[in-house]
Formats: sequence, C-alpha cells, structure tokens
Amino acid sequence: MSDPTSRRDLIIGEAPGTDEQVHAPVRELLARLHRQKPRVLGFPTDLANDFSEAGALLSMLTNNAGDPARSDAAGNDTKPMERAVIAWFTALAEGDPHRTYGYVTGSGSEGILFGLYTGRRRLPRAPLYTCAEAHYSIRKAACLLRMDLVEVACRADGSMDPDALHAACRARRRRDTLTGRRPRGAVIAATVGSTIRGAVDDLPALRAAAAPAGAVHLHNDAALGGLIAAFSPSRPAWNLDQGADSLSISGHKLLGCPVPCGIVLTPARLVAPAPVGAYLGTDDHTLGCSRSGLAAALLWMRLRRLGTSGVRDLVHHCQDTAAYAHTALTQAQAHPERLPDAITVTFDRPPQEISARWHLATQGGRAHLITMPHVTRHAVDALCADLTRTGRNR
Repeated sequence: MSDPTSRRDLIIGEAPGTDEQVHAPVRELLARLHRQKPRVLGFPTDLANDFSEAGALLSMLTNNAGDPARSDAAGNDTKPMERAVIAWFTALAEGDPHRTYGYVTGSGSEGILFGLYTGRRRLPRAPLYTCAEAHYSIRKAACLLRMDLVEVACRADGSMDPDALHAACRARRRRDTLTGRRPRGAVIAATVGSTIRGAVDDLPALRAAAAPAGAVHLHNDAALGGLIAAFSPSRPAWNLDQGADSLSISGHKLLGCPVPCGIVLTPARLVAPAPVGAYLGTDDHTLGCSRSGLAAALLWMRLRRLGTSGVRDLVHHCQDTAAYAHTALTQAQAHPERLPDAITVTFDRPPQEISARWHLATQGGRAHLITMPHVTRHAVDALCADLTRTGRNR
C-alpha cells in the first residue's frame, strides 16, 4: 500500500526517470546524512568511515549463496574474503579454526536467530531464557522458533541475574519431575553489551546457574560488546572458549560497514545437516541462502586496513571518549552512569528537542550516548552545553 505522504519527486512512475530525477534526491539524501552525522550520538553505528573507494564493487552483483567454505556454481561471489573475515573473528573468539562454522549475516538479528535455531535443534523442548534488557529481536526469534520464552530478572547493572536464572530452571525442572517428563534443558540468550546500558552478562555463571535444567545451549548476543570485551582491560568472558555455544557480532556497529551485516559463529558439530542445492553446487547451512557478497568484501577491506592492532586502538579510543563524556555529563549535572569499560553512557533524559537534535536513544527517564569512533569530544561538549542551557531555562 503506497504512502500518500510520499514526496512527489520520489514516486516511481510509468515513464523512465531522467538522470537528474534520479540523482537529485540522492544528492539531497547524502547532504542530509553528512549534516547530521556529527550529532548522531545515541545509536551504535560508526559513521566515520568512507568506503567510496569500493564503489567499483557496485558495478555488478556479488552473491555469496550457500556456505562460505567454497564457491558455488554461479561464481559471482566474494567467498574468499568472507572466509578471511570468518577466520579473523574465529581467532578473536578463540574458536577452533578447523571446527568452527560461521558466515556473514544480513544483520545482528539474523545472527541471534541462527544461534537460537541451533539451540532449538539441539534441545527441541527447552525454554528460551533471557532478561528484560536483552535485544527485542530475541523475542521475535522465540516467536518464529515457537520457543517458550522465560524472562529472567536483571541485576542492578542490567545484566541477567544468575540466581534468578537458577531459580527459574529449578522451578521448571520441578514441574517436569512432577509430570514425569525428562529434563528439557535450557537455551539461554545472553548479552555482552546490552542495548541501553552496555551491560555484560556473566556467561560462566549463567551456564552454571542453568545446571538444574540439564543440557544447555548458550547464545551470546555480542553485537556491540564482543569487540569491546575482546580488547578491554577487564577481559570479561564472552567467547566460544568462555561459555558461548554460539555468538553473533555486528559488522556495521563498531566496524562501521556501510551496509547492515553481522557475523555468527558456532562449533561445526552443532550445525544441522545441510541440504545440497543441486543447482548451487554447494552446501547451505545459512538461514538466507543468498547473502550479500558486498558486505563480506567491505568487512574484509575494513579489517584488512585496521589489522587486529587497529581494532584494539579503535576500542580504546572509544573507551577514552566515553570516560570523557562521563566527566563532562557529571559537570553538566546530568547524573551519568557508565559500566566498567563500556562505551555507553546513560544520563537524565533531556527535553525532546535535545533528544531529537542529538539523535539520542531514550527509555523511561534516561537517555544514552554511545561513543562510536565518529563521536568527538567537541560533540560531547556541545551536547553538555545544550543540557546546561536547558537546565538554566527551566
């Protein structure tokens, strides 16, 4: 159904559009995006990168159909680059380089869905345990996979409470025992870097807490927090060697890939047997079959340019800016809070005009900013000046 409020210059009609009719709205769009870039403080996407040198990749379709392990019959893929990306993330996540399956997903939410689908196959009767501050796409995944969703209480910092998880699993086990059922197990959707506060779930503690349920599959939604955890001084447990059975990381957040994408990893032994698409000539364990070859190539370019040391420096730069923002917001009397090593800083929710101007994410009485690489100290100072000015005018 068409939107009657659509701009007339964007309407696609019967007649072909002229070059100017096509290019003028695109120029306007780019101008708007560049104008607002310095003020996008509340959402975890790095806007500092310029991938225009990769423009030649747009000269044809690149479709990574099926598994990245080998090229498909069509051959118009970027799978060698995808394999290099997956190998880098596998090493970072301390997975076995020869026994870890992964691919470049279309989004972080697809990675969550794949991880929970893997858990659902392993433990078809198990409930899905998550907490209120986990990403909302986990609830969509539970609906799609027809999993019984159990919401577990959070601790004060917004992470899942292991004691509450233990109590929930024990209660389920007790009910199953009374009805003569075998233990169902537990699928846990944990988070490293929660949406609002950047909270980090304690993966080993959650796995231990779920013991009364029986077998456990723990998926770690590490969309933003995985890269932060890997290079943080506190080094929280987050990876395949520290309690995760599957994990997903975003490619367009900290790394700033200009198309939404992500990475999902899991031990190959946990992946379902794959159908072979006869016409494709390759196995396909992925959820979508056709996947963006462009995303894989752009991710490879970004990582190859940075190297591991560059990603480490990027994380530390963001953490330094977050520490600066916490100090500046304290001076602006905005009552900020920042969890250890987080690049998310929450503070008192400002009036709507300030939230809109600075593209802040808000929930209840709080707002947050996320110090992505494009967020400068100058921008933080300008936000604090607006907050101080508003406070004086109340």
